[in-house]
Amino acid sequence: MKAIMVVGTTSHAGKSFLTAALCRILSRRGWHVAPFKGQNMALNAYVTPTGGEIGYAQAVQAWAAGTTPRVEMNPILLKPQGNMTSQVIMMGKAAGKTTAAEYYENYFERGWEAITSALAKLSAEYDLLICEGAGSPAEINLKHRDLTNMRVAKHLNAPTLLVVDIDRGGAFAHVVGTLELLEPEERALIKGIVINKFRGIKSLLDPGISWLEKRTQIPVIGVIPWREAMFPAEDSLDLLERRSYKQNSEVKIAIVRLPRISNFTDFDPLDAEPTVSIKYVNLQEPLGHPDAVIIPGSKTTITDLMALCESGMADKIRDYADAGGIVLGICGGFQMLGQSVFDPERVESDEDEYPGLNLLPVETIISRDKTARQRQAVSNYPQSGLPIVGYEIHQGMTRIVEPAKKSTKPSYYPLFNDSNLGMVNESQSIWGCYLHGLFDNGPWRRAWLNYLRQRRGLYSLPTGIANYREQREAILDAIADLVDEHLNLTPLMSER
Repeated sequence: MKAIMVVGTTSHAGKSFLTAALCRILSRRGWHVAPFKGQNMALNAYVTPTGGEIGYAQAVQAWAAGTTPRVEMNPILLKPQGNMTSQVIMMGKAAGKTTAAEYYENYFERGWEAITSALAKLSAEYDLLICEGAGSPAEINLKHRDLTNMRVAKHLNAPTLLVVDIDRGGAFAHVVGTLELLEPEERALIKGIVINKFRGIKSLLDPGISWLEKRTQIPVIGVIPWREAMFPAEDSLDLLERRSYKQNSEVKIAIVRLPRISNFTDFDPLDAEPTVSIKYVNLQEPLGHPDAVIIPGSKTTITDLMALCESGMADKIRDYADAGGIVLGICGGFQMLGQSVFDPERVESDEDEYPGLNLLPVETIISRDKTARQRQAVSNYPQSGLPIVGYEIHQGMTRIVEPAKKSTKPSYYPLFNDSNLGMVNESQSIWGCYLHGLFDNGPWRRAWLNYLRQRRGLYSLPTGIANYREQREAILDAIADLVDEHLNLTPLMSER
């Protein structure tokens, strides 16, 4: 099997970023490339055209490679849901819930079978696989059951890159220590070292590089300069590094940082808007006076709803809404906006019913059945007739709670031609939606932002713009340009 492996000395070293860059670089050079990550732990997920869930980072890498995301690119996705448990997604479908200890007892063999089967299918269809590891390949307490690092590299006999984040400090120790803890046959696969997130003058680093190459007998094939975040965050730890509001922005949006926040990649298109700044607000922080508050998706709606209430954030959101503020809930956030969330099957909780924020006339029933599918719709609000694409990932059904007395004027309106996908209240201050990827739709995003801007007396922005995927393509090109300039692929490609 023709493959290149990317592993890191730590989490957040830049594996996903480098894998995406390699996918785009090699695709440009004429290779038919596919990304691969055997096992991923993340709450940012994407739904493939066949209705399977994979890590969002693998979807972005597929787009970087110029191909369609598919479940074989991430055969195992673990979605943490609290209490030391995770939902297991195998080949795109929910396979169960497990603790860490039970996972290796119950899923290790099945997992490796899924990984090798997926690799075989991809290798039959693509010229080259760019495989990403997870965390560190040298966790000695986990190596014997590690499904996604050097086990994959050895299976593929893949030349492997070791990437290190120098911005954290201790980069040389990280590299040497990682190599020391690898088995000889694993270490032999490491063909190059990449120093990532370098700030400063390269000539001052050169003596350290010379020492490292002499010490390890492995070439440093790249020093990638620091750049502002260009690649979608993979888990909520990345949010700790996110800046607060941009200076001089015209519209400010606060996003509630739920304990089990999911799919916050939904908001990358907002962050990319020059006139918009977003801030992730912790539950104990004041909301301030933003132009809108967003309650994002959640892996466990009830647990995060309880956290909102216990922390006082629920009251802050209601007070903000009562004062005329704009509140938008997406997926789990939409469910929280309703009157009640029921859990008759005890999927997430130990009780039958939990009170919601009571901002929309809906109630949600959580179920074991999972909805995961791509969707197309047409908008009714804030501008009618706009085509919308996105995807659903949720457990449960949300339904309208009909008032005891029928009013001649409805208190809510459907956001789209499919009324099950979302609604807005009569005053257009409370919005709820099941569609992830909603803000990727450029005209709809601008129409919603213009609604916020008009409330501030600001001029409207043009709505006849491309969808975010075109902007994402430019970002992927920029990533590839940066890496291509500072990376020597010859030691790897000569192995192919």
